[in-house]
Amino acid sequence: MATVLLLRHGRTTANATGELAGRLPVELDDTGRAQAERAGERLRSLPLAAVVTSPLIRCRTTVELALPGRAPVVDEGLTECGYGDWEGRPLKELAKEPLWPVVQQHPSAAVFPNGEAMAAMSARAIATIRRWDAQISAEHGPDALWLACSHGDVIKAIVADAMGLHLDQFQRIVADPASVSVIRYTPTRPFVVRLNDTADLQSLIPPPSADAERSDAAVGGGAGGGV
Repeated sequence: MATVLLLRHGRTTANATGELAGRLPVELDDTGRAQAERAGERLRSLPLAAVVTSPLIRCRTTVELALPGRAPVVDEGLTECGYGDWEGRPLKELAKEPLWPVVQQHPSAAVFPNGEAMAAMSARAIATIRRWDAQISAEHGPDALWLACSHGDVIKAIVADAMGLHLDQFQRIVADPASVSVIRYTPTRPFVVRLNDTADLQSLIPPPSADAERSDAAVGGGAGGGV
């Protein structure tokens, strides 16, 4: 199967002020824009078969800055968890809510007031990634690389599933702004190749296929014989 790179958006104004953005249209701040551009330096040399993004502006801007010229596909399945009445409120204030310990210790039971259940967020995000991965594998082959730009909790839920962890353990995973986590799905199990990564990504480029290597050798032999 193909390999998916999960890119979190860069830092936003809400991240900087300690507010829960949720699905509000918050923008990247200057730090976040610089993070997105640095992520692009790592991503642009990769042969990405597809780029898919959350519809929220912070993800679309991150992709635009990281991969200028690419036209990402927007998929609602990658959008942020719907935090309902919690959106736009300071985290230090939310930490006093009775629901906060549930979100931190038993997130599979958390349902945000007038919002989404974390279990529902996890299920639709995982289904979206697996659907795209199967489609890209069918169209581009098992060595294909593709990118999905999404949000911290969404990425953590996808990674937890790939690691065989219950959603109640997903808070142990970290997905920093503009970091990349990499998953390779196979018919038997997923493999988490990178997690919260900000280093070089060149090792993800698949080696030439056996057919390509034989073709290169044939061309090299022909050139040598003609000298």
